Amino acid sequence: MRVAVVGHVEWVEFARVEAVPRAGEIAHALETWEEAAGGGAVAAVQLARLAGGSTLFTALGDDELGRRARAQLTEQGVTVRAMVDPSPQRRAFCLVDDTGERTITVLGDKLRPSGADSRLPWRELAGADAVYFVSGDEDAVHRARLGRVLVATSRELPPLKAASVALDALVGSGEDEGEAYRPGDLDPAPGLVVTTSGGLGGWAQPGGPFRPAPLPGPVADTYGCGDSFAAGLTFALARGDDVDSAIAFAARCGAAVLTGRGPYAAQLQAGDL
Repeated sequence: MRVAVVGHVEWVEFARVEAVPRAGEIAHALETWEEAAGGGAVAAVQLARLAGGSTLFTALGDDELGRRARAQLTEQGVTVRAMVDPSPQRRAFCLVDDTGERTITVLGDKLRPSGADSRLPWRELAGADAVYFVSGDEDAVHRARLGRVLVATSRELPPLKAASVALDALVGSGEDEGEAYRPGDLDPAPGLVVTTSGGLGGWAQPGGPFRPAPLPGPVADTYGCGDSFAAGLTFALARGDDVDSAIAFAARCGAAVLTGRGPYAAQLQAGDL
């Protein structure tokens, strides 16, 4: 199966704390680490682990962090197709408290790939079984539609609306106002809309409510759960699963990530299927 992601990468510095500090407080980190993450990176690695490889169309900063991000993702099975942006690589700080909840501060503008950029081999998407659109401009949405199945995040409604292409599925969090989708926001309407609600499961249109997957272990870190859910949904739809089965599989992907440190430690792999 050939799968791809169109989206952004962030270099994230993680710190585990007992609790996120209130104004004026000082929090002492119990553990720290850093790695390339962000919506595009996490989804691309999840798809690579499920399909045996994936391609990420992105933009990376022209600095050491951008080069480190490319090297890490390549080692994780992702073929990185990146336009080099003169801006510094976008960074983020993530605090993970003792309940596993993450709180993120982002530094810098999102480096989005452009569909008009000739440095990216967009023609490769014509042979893709599925593409997951995380971020990019209107032209990038049109390029992503070259894939047989196109799934997109509801966080990027403006370029999706401008592109006016048919989406096989739109996925987003019902707990994040920035990912809210309402009927009529897109024309044509997506074939499937999946709204997640954490431990409550979520809602599919059509399909109705769905339950969360059982956790395979104790909760460790919520970072990357939604991105892995969306990648799992993309993979399942590409292999021909019906809607209920695809959502159940996506929920397994999201639940697995909850039990590991950061977005990658516990992602489902092909051997887990």
